[in-house]
Amino acid sequence: MSDGREEREEQEERRKWEKEKKDREDDLDRDWERDGDRERRDSRAAEVEAPNAAVRAESGQRTRRSFLIAAAAAVGGYGFYRWLDRSPMNMRLQEPLRHMLRFNAKVSRAIFNERGLAPTYPVAKSVELRTNGNYGLKMDLVPESYRLQMVGVEDAKGLPQYVDDVTAWEYQYEVKQEAGPVEHDTKVRPKSEPTGADDAAAKADPNGDAGAGLGPMMMGGPASTMVGSSAKGKALTVSPELEAVMKKMKRPRGQEEAGMSRSTLMPGTPGLLLKMDDVTSLPHHELVTEFKCIEGWSQVVHWGGYRLADLITKYPPEKKQDGSLPKYVYMETPDGDYYCGYSLQACMHPQSLLATEMAGRPLAQWHGAPMRLHMPIKYGYKQIKRIGLIAYTDMRPDDYWTKLGYDWYAGL
Repeated sequence: MSDGREEREEQEERRKWEKEKKDREDDLDRDWERDGDRERRDSRAAEVEAPNAAVRAESGQRTRRSFLIAAAAAVGGYGFYRWLDRSPMNMRLQEPLRHMLRFNAKVSRAIFNERGLAPTYPVAKSVELRTNGNYGLKMDLVPESYRLQMVGVEDAKGLPQYVDDVTAWEYQYEVKQEAGPVEHDTKVRPKSEPTGADDAAAKADPNGDAGAGLGPMMMGGPASTMVGSSAKGKALTVSPELEAVMKKMKRPRGQEEAGMSRSTLMPGTPGLLLKMDDVTSLPHHELVTEFKCIEGWSQVVHWGGYRLADLITKYPPEKKQDGSLPKYVYMETPDGDYYCGYSLQACMHPQSLLATEMAGRPLAQWHGAPMRLHMPIKYGYKQIKRIGLIAYTDMRPDDYWTKLGYDWYAGL
């Protein structure tokens, strides 16, 4: 009789066989899983590679296109610059740029119509305006010789201030008694720093001209770094007839860099010669506004004087045949060295002031005494100092800085 050993051995063999079978089946299952994973990975890789290849191809095309576009833009930009640089000059500015200034002026006038009010400030925030150019102010004006010429006034002959020839009036001048503040004109090349024993004298009178405006800082021409003699294009000239007449005058006109104004009066022009009393009889006004210079600086200034609109109301322009008023107002300094043109509407603005005071004191000569213009809706180069002439006209007047490349409108 068997003791069951053979039976146990047989069972053990069977278990080994079943285990080996299971292991083979597990290995086969794992192989199948690995093969499936590999296939899936291969499939995914193929799916990713296809768009990657498309992206690389598109990127290559766009890169080449970008280089071509960039090259074309560079060539086009250079060509535009060359075209602009070689365009005909119009008052020291290329004609396309001058055209753009006119377009900007039309847009600004259409939107604001020169009627918006400039902000006002407390007197405590105001300062005395810095000096920035003495064009037309090279000599001190003898106060007793001052007259304000007005031309184009309605019914002028019936007024006691009427004369047959306002240009015959002779202003009297004297050498400046004191230098006054140093000019801060950034449009000209600054003078070298003083050295040695002359430091004190040079700092007191940096132009070396006793304030007469004859030093290098304010002479313009070759000393100018912005509007000097190197500007391209022909300079604007007045008519030969006017030039011939002016040469016969005792004091020549248009002695500053921009030359003689084409809007200056011909000898024999009738009009009014107003004394300061005629102006100061108007209502007095004070204004604290910001004076803005096109060079980028600004200052809040306390002004005192008389509204230009009140003067125009008292001495209105003569109407044209159709009953309309002239469109423009022309102003210049005595003897016409500096000049500006304005629309009649800008002159009628309630903040356009014939200023006779600054910071509560009468104007100094270097600030345009006895009377200058403050028009806070315009840049500073339109705010003419020492007004000698106010003329109504239907033709757009000449303008000093416009002839040197600036904008005629100059609106803020």
